[in-house]
Amino acid sequence: MSNTIIEGMDFDMLFLVVNNGTGSRALQIAKKCGISGGTVFRGLGTASNSALKFFGVEDVKKEILIMAARKETAEEALDTLTEKLQLKKRNRGIAFTIPLANLLGNRNCVYNQDAHSRKVEDIMHQAIFTIVDRGQAEEVIDAAVAAGSQGGTVINARGSGSHETSRLFSMDIEPEKEVVMILTEQHTTDAVVSSISNALKIEQPGNGVLFTIDVSNTRGLF
Repeated sequence: MSNTIIEGMDFDMLFLVVNNGTGSRALQIAKKCGISGGTVFRGLGTASNSALKFFGVEDVKKEILIMAARKETAEEALDTLTEKLQLKKRNRGIAFTIPLANLLGNRNCVYNQDAHSRKVEDIMHQAIFTIVDRGQAEEVIDAAVAAGSQGGTVINARGSGSHETSRLFSMDIEPEKEVVMILTEQHTTDAVVSSISNALKIEQPGNGVLFTIDVSNTRGLF
């Protein structure tokens, strides 16, 4: 059966950051709500808990889930995950949704050339994504915290941009990267972005990439 566009259908991307070992359970909960599947990344959550820092445990293993679904399905899954995983309690995890203009690879959808980006109404939070060389994530977090952030989540990745690839024994070497995801209140985003940009000199070629996204339906933020 060929995929078709369903008129007026909106899609959301659901992000979920949970403690290590919880990802599979979270995915099963989401599937029961109608989400067909998702992608799980491993990462580190930076601890703002002073007790953890006292014992030298500042990084906590995390699992990051990314799932796409119809807006209504994503919202139902978000509410169910919040209840089942007790996201209203501290240190259980965070979740948020991002509106999508288009979605491919899912059932009942093809690329819609006439689609327009959906804006988040009454923006309260934004997600800041910073991509830097491996080993620099801590600098990003430190700069963000200095500007009022509570910390972030670090995801390992690889880069192959025009400034990235080197050669060794006639082979292209793609350097390892770190993606830092930070959720901030909308009114503090500019200060956090400025702090990160100044500390990492992001505007200079090859020093990294930073972008922000409006988010909605946040859970687990304190």
